[in-house]
This record gives sequence, structure tokens and C-alpha cells, in this order.
Amino acid sequence: MSTLDDAVREAVGAVVDPELRQPIASMDMLREIRVDQDATAHVGVALTVVGCPMSEKIRADVEAAARAVPGIQDVAVDVTVMNPDERMALVAKLRGSRASRTAGFGPRTTVIAVTSGKGGVGKSTLTANLAVAFAQRGLRVGLIDVDVHGFSIPGLMGLTDERGRAPHPTRIDDMILPPVAHEVKTISIGMFLREQDTGRAVAWRGPLLHRTVQQFLTDVHFGDVDVMLLDMPPGTGDIAITVGQLLPTAGVLVVTTPQPAAVDVAVRSGQVARQTGQSVIGVVENMAPMTLADGTVLDLFGADGGARAAAALSADGDAVPLLASIPLSPALRAAGDAGTPIVAADPLDPAAVQITALAAALAPRRRGAKNLGSTGLPGGPPA
Repeated sequence: MSTLDDAVREAVGAVVDPELRQPIASMDMLREIRVDQDATAHVGVALTVVGCPMSEKIRADVEAAARAVPGIQDVAVDVTVMNPDERMALVAKLRGSRASRTAGFGPRTTVIAVTSGKGGVGKSTLTANLAVAFAQRGLRVGLIDVDVHGFSIPGLMGLTDERGRAPHPTRIDDMILPPVAHEVKTISIGMFLREQDTGRAVAWRGPLLHRTVQQFLTDVHFGDVDVMLLDMPPGTGDIAITVGQLLPTAGVLVVTTPQPAAVDVAVRSGQVARQTGQSVIGVVENMAPMTLADGTVLDLFGADGGARAAAALSADGDAVPLLASIPLSPALRAAGDAGTPIVAADPLDPAAVQITALAAALAPRRRGAKNLGSTGLPGGPPA
């Protein structure tokens, strides 16, 4: 039976852990595997933690993989839990050399901070959709919701239940595993609130905000993602300065609506990014004029604000392009409310087409890149 044992081990070893996104064999999760005289495969699997939320899926995937091996008649899966030493070894293996990185993602990850001058311009909706559009291109994507006071990413990504509660991330010792939605690894302060605090405001001041952002960057294990998106809070406050200090090589994508009041403050957010050493990679105009069914154009918030913002930011000497003009879209709003980003729910919607094109323009190479061609977006290790 040794040949059959090996076949089963190879098959179940290729099962991918839904949180870590790595084969379970590479994480030393397999235990005894044997096939008895009745062609029943006995498979031992050690989960990372007690109460692992993905335990049933892992069990089902392992059983399905073993049953698919020719000659196997039945499968018995024995699920146990790693001991502390095994967990410590796994954490060390996942993190790699701490000397080679200062964040929970790889040193060649391209980092994009999506910012705006004021709230209500659709920055978070754009960030969520851009993340999914990157994932649709086959990139490994991480998304950090650093808009602590106004977090909305869990809902936009479909991670909340009917009561608006986001899932608590799995912890392996002091390492946090981000939940995955639409193939995007996602983290937000909304995932750490107690159930009774769901829906309440987060009233934190500078030092606590700084520590929270720092923990998101260091304690959350994203792995070697190709691109990391940060949904920034609006304005130029504490978190914008913190991110500038911790990730000075990040590229900043400025979001505005066409109206002058939004454009003026969006320009200031880009200027603050430059003061912290970051580069402004471009401007995205959201809620631009939309063409109605009868051919008329509805310019609810005016027009050409994105071009004005790009021109103002270019006046300092560094050319800043207008990368996309996303039209008003009721479907975009509805898809966000439903937790299914428009690029997945209705890819032919005019707003989805523009966001998909934006992702194509900004997409780094599959293994990460130090620039994004003509956009000049820097990558490289965080500071």
C-alpha cells in the first residue's frame, strides 16, 4: 500500500489553506497518512489553532482530495491541533527573516495609498473595487482599511453579516491572518470590535491611531502579495502622517469629485503626502458626468475636477496624470451596499469599465515591481 499512501499524501498535501493560501503540506499540517486493506485512506491533519474557522472547509477539501485518488474507496479524516512548538515553528516559517522585512508583506510589494481631501467622494468604494480588479488580473492583493474612524471596507467587500458584524481574524500566537474576500486579503479595525461595540464610533486619538496602523503593517500576515492597497482616511491628519513615516515609498492615488470644494482639499492631501516623502502617482475623478439612456449628460457635481487637481499637483514640478474619470453609477452604489464590488457584479457597467482600466494601468508585474512604467509608482521595501 505504500504507493497508494504516497499518492494520497501528494493529493491532500496540495490542498490550500483558505486563510494562509498555501498548500497544507508546506505548512507541516499533515500527520499520519495510511491506506488500509479495505482501501480506506486515513488522513491526519493538524490545524493551526483551536476553533479554526476554516476547519470544516479544510476537512472537506482534504476528504475530497483523498477520494479523488484512484483506488481509494473511503476516507477518514482525523483533525487535531498543532502544539505550541509546532505553531511557533510555523509562524517563524511564514514570517521568514525579520531582518529582511519590517511589514507583514513582502519587500517587493507595490504599495498604493488611496487618499482624498474630504469624505464622501467614494474613496473607499474605489479602493475596494480596485483591489478586486487587481485580483481579477491574477495578482496577489492585500487591502488595509486604515480609515479607523470611518471604516467601511468590511461591508464593501462583503465580509459583514446581516447585523453588520465583521469576522474576527484568526490568530496564530501573535500573528494575525487577514480574512479573504473576492481573493483579496483584507484587514480593518471593524474586525476587532467586540460584538456589543458594532455600529459604535471609534473615538481614538493620535498615539492609539499610530499604534493601530503600525500593528496592521507588522502583525498582520499578508504574505508576499504583489500589491497592497491602503484605504486612507480623508484629510491630512494623524494617520496620513503615520503612513507617510512608516511607508515613505508608497505611491499615493488621490481621489476627488469634480466639484471645486473637493478638488481644493484633494490637492492638499497630495501635498501632505509629498511632504512625508511619498510620491503622487495620479488622480482619479469619481462621480464624473454620466450619460443617460436618452443621450443627455448628467453632471451632478460638475466636470473636469480631476484634470484641475492633476494640473494643480503637477505645478510643483512633478507631472501628475489624471488616470481615470469614473462616471456616476447607481449600480456602483448598489453593488457596494450589497458587498459585491461592481467590477465583479457588473463588469460592463461604465464605472466598472473605468476601474478595470485603471487597474490595468497600475498593475505591477506578477512577482512585484519597483515601478509601474509610465506612472512612476515606486515599490520596494517599506521603511
